Amino acid sequence: MSAPADSAVPVRQRAGWTDVAERGSVLAIRTTVLVTTFAGRAFGRLVARFVAFYYFLLGRRARAGARSFLRRVLGREPRAAEVYRQILRFAQTTLDAFFLVAGKTHHFEVRAEGHHHLEALRQKKQGAILLGAHLGSFYAMRAQSAVEKLPLYAVVYTKNARRINEALERIDPGGNATLIEMGQGVDFALRIRELVEGGALVAILADRVAPGPGERTASVQMLGGRALLPTGPYLLAALLGCPVYLTFGLYRDPRGYDLHCEPFAERIELPRKSREAALAAYAQRYASRLEHYARLAPDNWFNFYDFWET
Repeated sequence: MSAPADSAVPVRQRAGWTDVAERGSVLAIRTTVLVTTFAGRAFGRLVARFVAFYYFLLGRRARAGARSFLRRVLGREPRAAEVYRQILRFAQTTLDAFFLVAGKTHHFEVRAEGHHHLEALRQKKQGAILLGAHLGSFYAMRAQSAVEKLPLYAVVYTKNARRINEALERIDPGGNATLIEMGQGVDFALRIRELVEGGALVAILADRVAPGPGERTASVQMLGGRALLPTGPYLLAALLGCPVYLTFGLYRDPRGYDLHCEPFAERIELPRKSREAALAAYAQRYASRLEHYARLAPDNWFNFYDFWET
């Protein structure tokens, strides 16, 4: 069911993901880097359990966000152990990000489904937009693209996680060359156009509304409730006239990552007379597929804030 045509509205101001400040201390992040470099993943996973338990006890907002999602996806009130496991999965995949950025991919078992779509794009030297979400690990997909020499760039918002990003940059000083800070305006659009026209794949996590005024959104149906999703990615893809694919990297304990890729649209069509309705329909299609993958791996959902409209 598509969202109503008038649902594409400027985002309203409410507590959201950018209000959740980065909580990790400099010492904790440096310790993670040392663990990654010297102690190994097994010891790091032990530390991650304690870190996750700490945030489970003291992170009231994260706990409430996890509980809200699990209540919807499970159809019942989640147990405390299930809430803790979701926070633990976030800690574990964050730890794995340090190993993946360092190129230590031998620690992991990667299974790719739909990889042939990306391979076909590379053979044709055709650029595309890849839509993902804060579900599972983007770093697993990024590391696999490096292994397979796919020209992948990622649009990111780093201001709420500066310390972690600075630590990741220390491990891989050249990694930020493939990161594009989320922005609006002509310069941002021209940069994306340049990459796509050069045959690059540009990944955008399309489940969070960008901070600040002017961001366009659509209200979608997902997991029995209404949520606001950005429509900017579809406007951008329509402007570029390029194909769009969905990509998700789902974590399987203890060391597996399932990478999924599927076609979303060969071209985003936005008729002038029904543009808002078309944007809402694309956002709803994305929400339906996001719900599908969230049900496959509920403990991989990492939006620890008030995601649904109340």
